[in-house]
Amino acid sequence: MRTIKRIDTPVDQLPGRGIRRFVGRDSALSSEEMTVGTALYADEFGPMEPHNHAEETVYILSAERAWVRWGPAPDDLTERIDLEPGVVINTPALEWHVFEWEPGGHIELLFIYGQVDSIRPEDMEDER
Repeated sequence: MRTIKRIDTPVDQLPGRGIRRFVGRDSALSSEEMTVGTALYADEFGPMEPHNHAEETVYILSAERAWVRWGPAPDDLTERIDLEPGVVINTPALEWHVFEWEPGGHIELLFIYGQVDSIRPEDMEDER
């Protein structure tokens, strides 16, 4: 068994969010099978762009004045739900979505991918 503490993992600042990499490739605990970490969406990281990637499950740890939108294309995200702690979201592979918040709001979530490849928009751009 391997363990780490959240506080001991650095925040990696990516466009629109800061992530802590717990398990996976280039993470505190190496794995070639899965990816787990947390993401913080807040003003300090700037807005997130609509994106798609591998199938993902997230668990909302904390949210204030925040929501997620999704749909068939980056300019057609007509579905929306407001976020609150305890919400679980499963996003199918390649479904367009974006996390958003009002100024001063935020979202903190636990993310889980059943793989280590093509899991973030930045990864997919690097592979093209």
